[in-house]
Amino acid sequence: MSFLENAKDAAQATGKKVGEWADDAKERIGDAVDDVKADAKVRSAEADVKKAEAERDATHAKNDYKEDLRDK
Repeated sequence: MSFLENAKDAAQATGKKVGEWADDAKERIGDAVDDVKADAKVRSAEADVKKAEAERDATHAKNDYKEDLRDK
């Protein structure tokens, strides 16, 4: 092989490796985005549960108050 053929092969190998690195980086970024989205969904669901619990507690308190008024 000549020097130019060796250089061409080296450049192609380097290009392939850089392409693989870019694909890996893209996948890692996508995975990180998916993790953040999943965490946000969990936090949203937890907030919904807390809101529902607060509404339930407020309803119980209101009903208890009304029951106390009926008893008097």
